[in-house]
Amino acid sequence: MNACNNELAYKVFAAAREGRALTIFALLCNRPKPEVDEILATVTHEDEQKTTPFLIAARNGHCSVVRLLLTQYGVDIEQTGTVKFDGFVIDGATALWCAAGAGHFDLVKALIEFKSDVNHATHSNSTPLRAACFDGRLDIVKYLVEHNADVHIPNKYKNTCLMIASYKGHATVVSYLLQHGAEPNVTASCGATALHFAAERGHLTIARELVTFGARMYTNDQRMTPLYIAAESGRAAIVEYFISQPSCCKLEKVEALELLGASFANDKDNYDINKCYHYLWYAMQERYSDSENLLPKKVLPPIEAYENRVECETVAQLEALKHDANALHVEALIIRERILGQDNAEIPHPIVFRGAVFADMGRFDRCIALWMRVLKLRQSNERMVAKDLLRFSQVFSQMVYTGAQLEFALVEEVFQHALIEFDQDRRRIAREDATKEELEIAEEMLEMNIHTALYLLCIFLKIKSTADEEYRLGKMAYCFNRKSLVLKSRSNYTPLHMACDQITHVDDFHVSDIISFPDDKLVSLLIHCGASVSTTDLEGNTALHVIVKYNHPISDFMSLHNIIVELIDAGVHLDRSNIFGETAKDVSTTGVADILLRTKGSHSLKCEAATVIKRHQIPYMGLIPVSLEEFIEMH
Repeated sequence: MNACNNELAYKVFAAAREGRALTIFALLCNRPKPEVDEILATVTHEDEQKTTPFLIAARNGHCSVVRLLLTQYGVDIEQTGTVKFDGFVIDGATALWCAAGAGHFDLVKALIEFKSDVNHATHSNSTPLRAACFDGRLDIVKYLVEHNADVHIPNKYKNTCLMIASYKGHATVVSYLLQHGAEPNVTASCGATALHFAAERGHLTIARELVTFGARMYTNDQRMTPLYIAAESGRAAIVEYFISQPSCCKLEKVEALELLGASFANDKDNYDINKCYHYLWYAMQERYSDSENLLPKKVLPPIEAYENRVECETVAQLEALKHDANALHVEALIIRERILGQDNAEIPHPIVFRGAVFADMGRFDRCIALWMRVLKLRQSNERMVAKDLLRFSQVFSQMVYTGAQLEFALVEEVFQHALIEFDQDRRRIAREDATKEELEIAEEMLEMNIHTALYLLCIFLKIKSTADEEYRLGKMAYCFNRKSLVLKSRSNYTPLHMACDQITHVDDFHVSDIISFPDDKLVSLLIHCGASVSTTDLEGNTALHVIVKYNHPISDFMSLHNIIVELIDAGVHLDRSNIFGETAKDVSTTGVADILLRTKGSHSLKCEAATVIKRHQIPYMGLIPVSLEEFIEMH
């Protein structure tokens, strides 16, 4: 398409976006059909959306434009694009999906009048009916179902229309779907039913309706029933309704009350220590309420992170804790592990919260103990721990910054977990059955872990004080280098490149208080523990190419000086060219770096000869040993 037509195409798009049907007609009037078709098929990228004039008009509810484009120009009613709703980017959306999702009822009716496919799903298998259910538009839901919308079609996660309506709290939509055949006991990929979703969000009316239509207490893939989900989420009204049902046995009732009480002790959005005690006491009373059917606890062995406390087993023991908030906090954490199991994915969140509270109080010992518990639980269950490792680098940085005592062994233990996580990251990336989304997340977590490892090494350098600690640090840095890690998002940057680069990301929560790049001590550590100064990124840049671009040569002269000297002493080639034929001197951005390169470096006769051969394009391939071919190639 030529420039004039590009301009015209955008004018048509803008008119469609703003609902100006007459303008569109005037712009396209008397133009050849092939040209009109091309303009109306043009996809415009705007605010993460990729839409044609037809789709943007539907997204914005402009019925007159949609009718014009269908009747006058015969656009494909099933064309798809990418639209954005409530922060979510939806790929493969039709005009009907857009109209249903945005609540444009008149447009929905018009599109169905023009025979739009009522079950045409997006790339994530979301139908127009699901879009209407998400927003609770009963009028649109009814109309779609009356025109053959299938209430049973799930999205790619096997999440049904009934599930999303239950989760969002749209009671009238839930009732309508159930009355029109929606199955309440279908399970999503995570094993959850609509009743799980209603219970999690505390929608009592919907939970009652689902039970009326035969919803049952199935367990999800975390072995949690809707009752336990409600209890874990602090939904007291739902719990009390469920335990009142004849089908709820005594043990389920007791454990649900315990879990409910525990949920109020360590939830930042739902904290209520009085409710915590109330429900724990209620549960304990229930345990021993029937002398013919006592339910003694099966307590866990003492756990160091929980101050080696043993869970209360009698009413008297619990009553002794009534006014001891800290003891109740710990009691709640122990209860959760006993009931949910140590492999449950929900276990860590309250532990992290309680650790953060201790960190804010300056009780770093308690914080670290709790967070270490989380790290070990998650890693033993092969769950990603990137955020946990970063969290440790943050609290360690806070401790260094405030002058708190930080033991070398604590950082060492966390770093060992980081080394383990690199292997697990690579296994996740190598999985043949991984989805594109899973691979992207695994790559992102790997890169986060590489950054965190560098933060931890910087922290080590600030706290090491003995020869033994220096030796142990060297071993860890050596193991880190042996992993041969690179940042794919930065053209295969190595950790050495990162340590030399002023734009290497530094987390801004406490970490940036004590760490910045380039870091000459980190560069020295990496080089002395096995990092190769000859390794290049995908553009052929060595770490020397990176450091000579540092734009604070005066205020931080020593870092620039020390790193350049370190790289040169380790054997980096000053005249090594990147893929653009540039040496470090060519890309240097300051006179200070130029001077350092001239005064600290020297060219060998061998390098000079290689440079001349490359510059004058003298034939050499196949005429000299392979090792010399490689040497010439780098110049």
